Amino acid sequence: MRILTDQHEKLLKEERQILSDLRVALAQFEVAQEDDQTLADTIAQLDELFLLVVVGEFNAGKSAFINALLGQKLLKEGVTPTTTQINVLRYGEEETRTIVSDQQHILALPVDWLAEISIVDTPGTNAIIRSHEVITSQFVPRSDLVLFITSSDRPFTESERAFLERIRDWGKKVVIIINKIDILQNTDELQQVTDFVAENARILLGVNPEIFPISARLALRAKMGEPELWMESRFEPLENYIRKTLDEKSRLQLKLLSPLGVGMHLGEYYLDVIQSRLAILKEDTDMLADVERQLKVYKDDMQRDFEFRLSDIENILYEMEQRGQEFFDETFRLVRVRDLLNKELVRQEFERRVVADAPQRIERKVEELIDWLVDSDLRQWQAINDHLAERRRAHQDRIIGDLGPGSFVYDRQRLIDAVGRQAQQVVDGYDKSAEAQSIAQGAQEAVAASAVLEVGAIGLGALVAALASTMAADVTGILLATFIAALGLIIIPARRRAAKTEMREKIAALRSNLISTLRTQFEKEIQRSLNRIEAAMAPYTRFVRAEKNSLLETQTTLQNLQNELKRLKAAIERL
Repeated sequence: MRILTDQHEKLLKEERQILSDLRVALAQFEVAQEDDQTLADTIAQLDELFLLVVVGEFNAGKSAFINALLGQKLLKEGVTPTTTQINVLRYGEEETRTIVSDQQHILALPVDWLAEISIVDTPGTNAIIRSHEVITSQFVPRSDLVLFITSSDRPFTESERAFLERIRDWGKKVVIIINKIDILQNTDELQQVTDFVAENARILLGVNPEIFPISARLALRAKMGEPELWMESRFEPLENYIRKTLDEKSRLQLKLLSPLGVGMHLGEYYLDVIQSRLAILKEDTDMLADVERQLKVYKDDMQRDFEFRLSDIENILYEMEQRGQEFFDETFRLVRVRDLLNKELVRQEFERRVVADAPQRIERKVEELIDWLVDSDLRQWQAINDHLAERRRAHQDRIIGDLGPGSFVYDRQRLIDAVGRQAQQVVDGYDKSAEAQSIAQGAQEAVAASAVLEVGAIGLGALVAALASTMAADVTGILLATFIAALGLIIIPARRRAAKTEMREKIAALRSNLISTLRTQFEKEIQRSLNRIEAAMAPYTRFVRAEKNSLLETQTTLQNLQNELKRLKAAIERL
């Protein structure tokens, strides 16, 4: 049993706490189940014996190497895959096999060397039997030291490069063993193979790993009764390295460093996932900001154009006012006294000449305004739909694996699809006639309410005509009553001026009331259109904002934990 100093105990406690905090942080991030299990196993591994894991392709001689190291033929060897599960070799008073699962067996062996170090024999890593590689890949993160065995007849194959890259990502210390050197013809061939492996390992791992060329077969024979083969096996330097270099201090240091590599790898991986998601959300945020800008421009443009269109209606009323002024100039003259005494005749003439076709023209302008409003609303929905379609196309080739596990991609795509469907349904089912009728009815009711008039099945033009006719009756009636009461040459010009003033005030009131009512009603319609779009986008907008805040918070937590792991690593390396 290894004895820990107070410093070691403190470092061990601190490491376990940081890794546990990392596991909690990743759990909140919906970490992949296999990564969570890897981290849990790594934390648990802190309290177990030093774990030396032997990996390599099948037929590279992994089992033969372990037999040679232990000096006994304990594991089955062969040219076909003979190891189909993880075999953990531990010390035991007698030889036993415990089946932990279909994928892991524990072999207790009465070998003193196993009292301090457990050895793990793994299935082959190449793709002959795919499940074997998966088993080995999942166990490597638990290792404290990896012995990577390659064969001198096919050194550093492509599959070995790929697997060694994964070991590197977990931050494991790797020792490379070139087995079966007894099949090489001479020392030149051995040197060529060693140089080839050393150069490729340096490029791949970024460091110069320990490399030992050996013959496990000759070493075992030497230990089992043919000592003359010992020097030829070149096994002694490797055995000395394992037995002496991995002394208690070195084993402790590797034992503490190994879990840090796993934690830092997972931290970096999920920081990359977060960065990928933030990049996508940045595009989403930009799109939403663009939509928001478009809606603001849409509102500003609509309000500006609406004022121009209202000015056309105002001009119609100004023209009516001008005709009214001219009407009174021509009508209120002494030569037309007889006509002036006929109130109904004057009213009819007023409606024919002054009111004229103003109500119909106003109604046409309002209809044009409504059509413009409906068309603009539809175009805005189409623009939103195009934006959402573009967001779907931009990521249609991405899969969840590209971004990491969890529901982020699913939730985001579901929301975009839902909002997109809603926008498409609005576009596809947009009934311009019904929309126009609804807006027209709203405007008509608003004008009627402001004028305190009953409104039935009549149009806005008829409503304006009724208002204008009422105004005509009021103006001509007042004028005629005054005129009859004080008929005379001096009175007529005065009453004509009064009539014109009355006319101007009545039309000004009509114009102000009509324009104000239409402006209020149509501003409500414009805002209603904006509100509908914003309501449709709201779930997507809320998701983007909430997810961004959550990701930034998790990112900060993981970055702080990464800094803690790096600090702890530096402290352990100084032991």
